[in-house]
Amino acid sequence: MQSEVMFAGFGGQGILLSGKILAEAAMDKGMEVAWVPSYGPEMRGGTAYCTVVISDRPIGSPIIRNPMHLVAMNRPSLEKFAGVIKPGGVILINTSLIPISSGRKDVDEVQIQVTDIAKTLGSVRAANIVALGAFVARSKIIEFDILENAVRNEFKKKKEFISLNLAALQEGKKAAQA
Repeated sequence: MQSEVMFAGFGGQGILLSGKILAEAAMDKGMEVAWVPSYGPEMRGGTAYCTVVISDRPIGSPIIRNPMHLVAMNRPSLEKFAGVIKPGGVILINTSLIPISSGRKDVDEVQIQVTDIAKTLGSVRAANIVALGAFVARSKIIEFDILENAVRNEFKKKKEFISLNLAALQEGKKAAQA
């Protein structure tokens, strides 16, 4: 079993952090993992994306042309990457910022107002975690409790952010299951 996830959006949206948390959750489960970040020189406000490869056997190459899944946090990312996602994958769309669909009928398209949900939780900066929770709940790429533990570990030095991010995961999960 190998699965690839691309997280894509603007720099500053927590794209790389989402991928890192998923990668760490998969490692906690004992899976083989590759996390490949990529971002433009602009950083905040520019484009950023990362690919996470999760496998139950050694990973031949971390460079993936056609990932199985996409979490698109902005319209340019959806337009750029939706066409390369493998049939049968999940495409999660942040409809707070993206007014269009992927146009794909051969994937599980999940449309969630990720940024709006994060705002209701009190921090737009939690949008990436809302999206991560929604994606994991829908794709079932990893058990949700393992993901929650990875979030706790990620924020253990900033304990004041743990409850917000756990709530963001849960709201994402609820939205994906609705």
